[in-house]
Amino acid sequence: MRNVFLIVHLLLFLLAQAAFALPVGKVTRAKGSVSFRKNGTASYKALSPGQEVGEGNWVKAGKDGWVELTLSDNSRFTIANNSELEISAFTVGKEKREGSFNLVQGKLRASVVKLAGKQTDIRVKSGTAVAGVKGTEFLMLAQGPANVFFGNEGTVAVSGSAGESEPLPADTMTQNTRGYRPVAAVKVETDTPLAKAKSAFEQATGTVPPAEWADSDNLPNIIARWDINHGHYLADGGRYDEALHVFQIALDLTTLPDIRSDARLERGAVYGRFLKHPEAALAEYLLVLEEYPRIPQMETALYSVGQTLYEMGKLDLAKARFRQYLKEYPDGKHRNSVETLLRLLER
Repeated sequence: MRNVFLIVHLLLFLLAQAAFALPVGKVTRAKGSVSFRKNGTASYKALSPGQEVGEGNWVKAGKDGWVELTLSDNSRFTIANNSELEISAFTVGKEKREGSFNLVQGKLRASVVKLAGKQTDIRVKSGTAVAGVKGTEFLMLAQGPANVFFGNEGTVAVSGSAGESEPLPADTMTQNTRGYRPVAAVKVETDTPLAKAKSAFEQATGTVPPAEWADSDNLPNIIARWDINHGHYLADGGRYDEALHVFQIALDLTTLPDIRSDARLERGAVYGRFLKHPEAALAEYLLVLEEYPRIPQMETALYSVGQTLYEMGKLDLAKARFRQYLKEYPDGKHRNSVETLLRLLER
């Protein structure tokens, strides 16, 4: 009897393993360097059109890679270059369709078909955001802790780590970083930098890969630059916390010194002028001086450091910074203000 009991359990285990190993889709198109690995293994193997993929598979596109996955329900996931997607789970039952996908990094177009009469709970996530999908198409960029979403069809519910969601209708964009609640979705207007970014995104994840990847690789920088202007608009409208979030997204999206320093200067202005938090403002300005000492923004950062120290009552430190400014920028744009403040200090 004991042997029968063990055999039954072994058969159930094998059946469960077999079900788990069933493919959930296949590679319908691929180009360039694309590979995959199974969960629990560290080595990647080449991936080619026609190959099946299943739960626990990680699909990776290299610097010139591009791959389209078609799932068993005819939904499509297109992965652009420098991207990796984990297929955590996907099942289609009689009454319900469920799926969980993890965009480790990079750019993804998710085209999830609508299935009449079935409940749908499909989630596409990164380390710091989740997109809840029922039947729609959207674009998702995961860059470090930052995430950017463009809506193409239907409405996607985008949330941060705390679970608070922001609706993403068609032709809009939302974003977040570090698990914070996504900012309010904005309309993607034609002939704008945001429209240019979306166009580059769509080309990178279209039905065929682009001829070259320069626009795709520059996509985070384009959005980060747009964030500087959008954050300034939000601050002018009194939406200070949202502005700080958008400037932080810009910082997390790009490594370009000019964009990062502009984001720091804008954050410092919000803290100092609007939130009356000079210590936080001073920290942002000092980071510009420490991290990017050979860029034009250093002049404004140095002046802002002196001005903030003056407002904090740290007069000797302020005087030293103003004298440093006159020495390094004798014909600088803030010279008159610096000389006026120095005269006040020296009295």
